[in-house]
Formats: sequence, structure tokens, C-alpha cells
Amino acid sequence: MKTTKYKIVTMSLIFAATFLVSCDNDGDSPAASLDFSGTYVMQDQMARPAINTVFIAAGAPKDAFNTTIPSAMGAAYQSVFQSRLLALNAGYTTNALGQTASQLTGLLATDVLGVDKTKKTTFFDGTNVLTGRALADDVIDVELLLIFGGPTGASNPGLTKDNVGANDKAFGTSFPYLAAAW
Repeated sequence: MKTTKYKIVTMSLIFAATFLVSCDNDGDSPAASLDFSGTYVMQDQMARPAINTVFIAAGAPKDAFNTTIPSAMGAAYQSVFQSRLLALNAGYTTNALGQTASQLTGLLATDVLGVDKTKKTTFFDGTNVLTGRALADDVIDVELLLIFGGPTGASNPGLTKDNVGANDKAFGTSFPYLAAAW
């Protein structure tokens, strides 16, 4: 499992480097414009969008979270996440997946997006849960549903959707599949 996580992180870094290179519009060849010299510092990690934004306070706590290695995140942040979850939803009992506050926050505190190669790649499709993430997955609605929707997903209906229907541009049909920023 650790090997898979490191492969995902490595692939993400390669993808990011490729994306940044493809954004270069100065006419230089991509290989010539890459410079990996110097010292790098991790500034942010967000395997699951908005999770650290919601559950970790801004400033020093967020900086510390963003530089914590994933294997140490659960132990370091599960109680922080649970406290914030119960502050956001004091009536939380279980969510639509049957998870208690401890179970949900234990899952979320380790900010890693796993991939199950034997199942459909999706954040949540009604059957598969966190088996990856497809570009069109409405991650924020899933997260809001799990935080505010209660055991049936029907509690707090005004808080379980962001009311953004879909991406405003079509995704590409070839790698890297992302829509143009503008």
C-alpha cells in the first residue's frame, strides 16, 4: 500500500511538472525549461479537495498539516478533525456510509487519495467509495453530504450541495484531460 501511495505521489509530481511545462508559452523546449536545482519546500497538499481547508485552521496549523507526512497525519490530526466536524455539525451521529465521527475523521485526517485498481475509479458513485477520483466527480457535494447529510444523506439539505452542476468547460479527450484554465 505504501508503495502505491508513493507511486501516486510521484505520478502527481510528474503530472504537475508536465502540466507546468505545457503552460510555458515562451517557445523553449520543455526539457530545456525545467530546473530542479535548489531547495524545495512542500507548501500544500490536498489529496481530497477542501478537506484541509475545512478541518484545519489557517496559518501555522495549516502550514504544519501541509508539511506532515501522510503516514503521521491520522495520529496527529484525527482529533482535530473530529472536534471541527462536531463544531460544524453538532448533531452528527453517523453519515450516509454509516461512519461515526471518529471513523470519518480518521479517514479524512490522512490526506491521501487511494486508488483501487479493481473497481471503477470514483470519489463516490453510490456504490464505490474512494476508489480514486475521476475529473468529473463532484467531490465537494460528496464531502458535504458526508459531513452534514446524516445517516440517510437527507439531513440539512441546504448544506449538502454546493449547487455547482459541473465543470464549466468540457474535459479533454487526451492526456492530461483537464479543461483549459481560460
